[in-house]
Parts: sequence; structure tokens; C-alpha cells
Amino acid sequence: MDAPCADPAGPAGPDPVPLTEPAEGVPPVVADPRALRQAAAALAGADGPIAVDTERASGYRYSQRAYLVQLRRDGAGTVLVDPVALGGQLDPLVTALAGTEWVLHAASQDLPCLDELGLRPDSLFDTELAGRLAGFDRVALGTLVERLLGYRLEKGHGAADWSRRPLPAEWLAYAALDVELLVPLKEALQQELTAQGKLGWAMEEFEAVRTAGAPRVRAEPWRRTSGVHRVRTPRQLAVVRALWEARDALARERDIAPGRVLPDSAIIEAALASPDTEAELTALPTFRGRAQRRMSGTWLAAVHRAKKLTKRELPDPSPQQDGPPPANRWADRDPDAAARLAAARAALTAIAEANRLPVENLLLPDLVRRTCWQPPEDTDPSAVAEVLRAAGARAWQVALTAEALSTALRATAA
Repeated sequence: MDAPCADPAGPAGPDPVPLTEPAEGVPPVVADPRALRQAAAALAGADGPIAVDTERASGYRYSQRAYLVQLRRDGAGTVLVDPVALGGQLDPLVTALAGTEWVLHAASQDLPCLDELGLRPDSLFDTELAGRLAGFDRVALGTLVERLLGYRLEKGHGAADWSRRPLPAEWLAYAALDVELLVPLKEALQQELTAQGKLGWAMEEFEAVRTAGAPRVRAEPWRRTSGVHRVRTPRQLAVVRALWEARDALARERDIAPGRVLPDSAIIEAALASPDTEAELTALPTFRGRAQRRMSGTWLAAVHRAKKLTKRELPDPSPQQDGPPPANRWADRDPDAAARLAAARAALTAIAEANRLPVENLLLPDLVRRTCWQPPEDTDPSAVAEVLRAAGARAWQVALTAEALSTALRATAA
């Protein structure tokens, strides 16, 4: 299919063509070793980049494993692989994909579960990230396909429970369409980035995504329980922690999304009510249901464990933050730091607008905050550039921002 280029700031073209079925039909799902070897041989014998996507069961399962892997390459067509039926053993596919360029949309979401299967790209093109760098204000796959290629992808089943077996036919059609146009979309975006002089920037970004390590594990993930700001005392926080940990252990064991085991709202309500008895616990709204009544002993035991902790064992209600405080407190705590941040934000916004970039893609906001809160002793542009490089900023980002950030770091409060 042709991939016409479009001005990111310009109007959309004629009415898009609805795309409801894959051009070659929905292929059978690869679910046994023999079919896998045949599919891998077909992919290896074809040419060009390989479109790759996965379907997970987020919101249904504890794990983030891939329940379906979709691939497409010119000359081989679309391949749908069931890694669960294959026991996660995809060695023929690993060999077939070696040395190829992968095209994914929002690659950082798919790469971890692909890595679990031994599938790791040697080269990567991320169409979502390319869209951001090209200056498109909306970069969902369907939006970019419609804007650049003139086709409309029907909204489908991305949030469905892909652990379900057998997978419905309409789900498989949706999954196949997700890779149908990825390579033409890549070609259109590559053309746009080249025209804007940003292709080199994009390649640096794609490589950073490809080589990024596993995300840092939070020291106290329970503190991200929705509504925890309502909990004030250390003892109540201990109840939140105990219930969160009990829920997490149960969710992991059963491979069920934690929110389906016990909602965050129920954890907060139990922490605030601090029940002593099973009757008091099951009087709370969420705990009245049949499923939660069956688990009431587990939840009450967690509450009791929290109540028995010594003061020394209680969580700190104001833990040491990893990084600077919220920016809205800077003016009181360090007026000069607030002035540096304001100057940096203004300068970076101007640079981003001049280059038709989202400011968060120009330089990570967290890196900007950390640098402004605790600037280097030497604020010369070359020294600032070294700070940025050490923090993971790419060469193109450093080239665009180091001098402006150097100036901003010399700002002081009026």
C-alpha cells in the first residue's frame, strides 16, 4: 500500500477507507512446533522490516506476559503465534528474526513481554515515538494510520482478556490488523522525519528504547495505592501496606490482576475504619460481597498484623523522596531553585516549539527537575552537557538544550 506523506500541522485528507478485515484474511494461529517452524521459515525467507505486536491481558492477569504475538513481513504475510500453547518455546522464531529491523507501535510496552520469550530486536523503529518527534499532536496507531495512510482501523479488543482460549475470530482479525499497516506507516513517518531533518534524532531515540534495561523496582510500591493520600496516621498506613502485600501475594499466586482480587478503594476504606472483628470488616461496602466475605479471614489477618506492629515498625508517613520535592513547594523551600526551574521550563518550551516537538521528548521532565534542584557546581554549557549525557540524554537532546539549560541554571530569585 502507498504511504503518502502528510504535514503534521495540516488538515486531514479525504474520508478514510474503513479497514475491517486483513487483506489476506485471518491466518490460522500458530500453536504447535511444526507450524512454528513453517512460519519462522516463511519470515526468514521474506524481505524487509518485520511488523511486530503483542496482546496481553492487563487488567485481568497479574503477569504482563504475551498471550499472542503478531508478525508481518512482505513476502510472508501475517503470522499469529500463541506462545502459551507453545510453552513459551519460540526458538525457531528467535533465529528467523535475528538481524532484522522490527517495527512496533509504542515499543516500550511490548518489548518486556517479548524479551521473556527470548525475542529481542537488533534494530527498531517505533511508530508512536516517530509520530511524536514528527510533531503530530495525536499518535495513537489508528490516528496515524488514518492521517498518513488514509485507512480507518476499527476500534477493537486491545483491552480484552487475551488469556481466554479459544480466542474469538473477531479478536484475531483485530490482532492481525494491528500489524497490517505498520510497515507502510513506518515508511510514511520515515519520509516525514527525513523532510524535517529529524531522522537521526529518531534513530537515537529508537536505540535508547531498544537498549533500555528493566524499569526500576519501586522500594515501596504499596504507597501508590489509589487514594492513599486520605490515610494520615502511621498505623493506618501500616494497614494499607499489610492489605496491599496480602493482595499482591494472592494475585501473584493466582495470576489475577490485583484490582480484581481487592480494589484499592477497599484497602483505603479498611485502613480508615481499622476493623477489629470480621463483622466490622464485612460491614464495609466492598467487603459485603460474596467473594470478599470468603476472603475476610485473609484480609482481617492482615489488618491485625498491622495493628500489632511496634512504633518502630510502622511506615514513615513522610518518607524520604527519591528526588526533589514537588515543584509547587520549591518557592518556599529554595526560591533560587524555583527560579532555575521556571527559566529552564521557559527555555525548553521555546526550543520544543521551534522544533515542533513535545517538550517531554526534548528532555525528560524528571531530569530537568533534578538538575535545577541540585545543579552542578560548574554551569558552563560543556559541563551541563556532560551532566545530561551522564543522565542518559541523547546526543541530539544535549545539542539542542545544553546551552539554554546552562543559562537557566544561573537564574536566581528576584
